Amino acid sequence: MKESFLPDYAGMDVWESYSKDLLRDYRQSIEEGLDVERYKSLFEAVAQMPDDENKDRIADVIFDIVCNAPTVEGYPYEEPSDLEGIKRVRKPVELPKLELTKEELFDKVYGAWMGRVCGCMLGKTLEGIRTYELIPFLKESGNYPMHRYVLSTDATDEVCGKYGYGFAIVPYVDKCGRMPADDDTNYTVLAQELINSRGRDFTPNDVANIWVAKQSMGVYCTAERTAFKNFVLGYRPPVSAKYKNVYRELIGAQIRGDYFGYINPGDTATAAEMAFRDASISHIKNGIYGEMYIAAMIAAAAVTDDLETIVRAGLGEIPQKSRLAETVREIIDDAKAGLTMEQLREKIYSRYDENDGHDWTHTISNAAIVTAALLTGEGDYGRSICAAVQSGFDTDCNGATVGSILGMRNGIDGIGKEWTDPINDTLDTAIFGVGTVSVSERARMTLDHIKA
Repeated sequence: MKESFLPDYAGMDVWESYSKDLLRDYRQSIEEGLDVERYKSLFEAVAQMPDDENKDRIADVIFDIVCNAPTVEGYPYEEPSDLEGIKRVRKPVELPKLELTKEELFDKVYGAWMGRVCGCMLGKTLEGIRTYELIPFLKESGNYPMHRYVLSTDATDEVCGKYGYGFAIVPYVDKCGRMPADDDTNYTVLAQELINSRGRDFTPNDVANIWVAKQSMGVYCTAERTAFKNFVLGYRPPVSAKYKNVYRELIGAQIRGDYFGYINPGDTATAAEMAFRDASISHIKNGIYGEMYIAAMIAAAAVTDDLETIVRAGLGEIPQKSRLAETVREIIDDAKAGLTMEQLREKIYSRYDENDGHDWTHTISNAAIVTAALLTGEGDYGRSICAAVQSGFDTDCNGATVGSILGMRNGIDGIGKEWTDPINDTLDTAIFGVGTVSVSERARMTLDHIKA
């Protein structure tokens, strides 16, 4: 009798099985301008099939259709995924030269590290909550508008019983006494480990290799989990970003670019190019641009305090006719016209649905929140990270990113003790052989990676 070996389709994680998230690939393809609308009913029918080998085989046919679909006529965006193509359609911004002493630079770099850690901690306690519960909870706990960490004392028995969000099981800074391990901060430390081992001329393959060597698959999410699986199956960058990856424009890369900004102060082009090398292993198009945008803003924040200039410097390193660039420009114009954070948030929510997983974790929706918080926060660290987190969507990611940019801009002394003291300069990671680190020591190590 011939044996047949099949995986446990039903038990496979959705991030590891293309056939389990076909409707997301349909929407993703439509947003990219791919001519797949005629196949909508096919996507829908196959998505409803039981998770088995038949569904998997038909999904392979759908993947072929997506890969070979032409762009619809009249698609208004120009969105290359290769570095040379991106360079051709960007518009860099000229910035002041870096003129800082070593200690002044350390002050900024340490601010960026700690700004990221504190902003991440603020949002980590609320990661996954939706605003219909977030806002009532903040009001009930005397933290609206948000102005402090959420504490364990806010999560009373009554609160835990009233809300669907899992307040009883999330981390609280007053209980942790440090920043617990989180993917947003793991990637910053992992990028430093990458530069330690491979240098500033690292390749996308180097990034893929350190992912497999230094962390378990379980710490990777969405596009990163798919890419990790692809590495193991032998698909190398940039194919690893494309092969059966329905999450190819989600936020994952956008949270990975900070360190490349830290080690290129004032040099947005190099920061963005390093971010490209990192992002291209798991993302395409706007997924890549998100990381380049953030890395370039951080680099710019080392040499200018002007928030609009910082945002425009990030914008200048990505394709000008991309969906992300279009959104950023709209927020710049609205902020200059006097719209408040609340009004900008309403506009973002009119376009993106927080109850839709694709919107909730997309690069552009979350970059919009980051941009709005920066442009309306007047450079105040606490006000800005709170505005980002209170806006919902991917709270820990957005709090960390806004905190990182303003930490670089303002320096460590620009972050109040109410944010830094509860962290105790201590960051846990999930990185093999690294474990728990001192934030200040990691900031000091960063100076060694800055090109003189």
